[in-house]
Amino acid sequence: MKIIYLKMKNYLNFEKDIKDLEIELDQLKDPYNSEGIAEVNTDRISNLQNEIDVKLKKIYSNLNSWQTTLVARHENRPKAKFFIENLFDDFISLAGDRFYGEDKSVIAGFGKFQKKSVLIIGQEKGENLESRLDRNFGMMRPEGYRKTIRLMNLANKFKIPIISFIDTPGAYPGVGAEERGQAEAIAKSIECSMNLTVPTISIIIGEGGSGGAIALASSNKVIMLENAIYSVISPEGCATILWRDPTKTLEASQAMKLTAKDLLELEIIDEVISEPLGGAHRDKELILKNVKSSITKNLNFFSKMDKEEILLHRNNKFLSIGRNKGFSNQSNINESLSIKENTFNKIRKFYSKYMTELVIVGLIFFFIYTFLQL
Repeated sequence: MKIIYLKMKNYLNFEKDIKDLEIELDQLKDPYNSEGIAEVNTDRISNLQNEIDVKLKKIYSNLNSWQTTLVARHENRPKAKFFIENLFDDFISLAGDRFYGEDKSVIAGFGKFQKKSVLIIGQEKGENLESRLDRNFGMMRPEGYRKTIRLMNLANKFKIPIISFIDTPGAYPGVGAEERGQAEAIAKSIECSMNLTVPTISIIIGEGGSGGAIALASSNKVIMLENAIYSVISPEGCATILWRDPTKTLEASQAMKLTAKDLLELEIIDEVISEPLGGAHRDKELILKNVKSSITKNLNFFSKMDKEEILLHRNNKFLSIGRNKGFSNQSNINESLSIKENTFNKIRKFYSKYMTELVIVGLIFFFIYTFLQL
């Protein structure tokens, strides 16, 4: 008896019909059966493939928030390491925070994107049990954030753009992490990100969980893959707190507005990258192409901006979040909070531009005053 070995695939609970059809399709494509070689039924294969495509389109065009969360967590979904290896050339990984040690849950280093130097940061969950344990399931510790701060400051010094891939359920909440200053490290990372004068692009490729994601997503452009999520807490955690029932994940995920579509509408994020039919894990070549196109477009957008314009762009982006969405309807608040060409910045710009002249004039007045006192 001939044993048929089928490639194992991972299906979500709402993909049962797809699973059954693809198992049949794999069997038809295998040229062997219990009696030896059999003819391949090409017509049936074609019909099955069309049926699978129709069902995938129907399912994935009507995903609810909880189903989107499950897709974002899919174990075969492309991770940060995959994007780094396939989108960048001459990547050199750098380790350590120069205070405590290395954090393997985040990959960071310099490389080339279309022959231009960039700093790449990626939260990495791992591909199998061993690597997931080694990577701490993408949950960064304080030393991870301090490592990225060190490298972001280095990139800023040499005017190198920063590209981050976000994929984490959240920052690691362990006792050791808290003892080493987890909250402070996250806060410092946000502060550093907001003060950079180089273009920063963050792409949420899977889960964007709470402060663990925001620490690296305080960027000029915050982009999400179509089936990624971005929220302050997991649906399970929200359901447990609000309903005292962790099974109410659908209600929680809907209330939190954590999908890319919701967040784009709320103007929390700037762009949504389309995924292949059935999720990014079904066609990794296509998702690579789409992500590459987005990075290229956004780097070109900032290429003609000077450092002050880049800083103003980022700050005004975050100051504008929530405006015209029911959180504030007072126009004077916009004026007072926006740092766009306010008096302080005009003075700072003038001083930066004419610093040498002002110093010379100051010295002249000092010598005149000193001479008159003699």
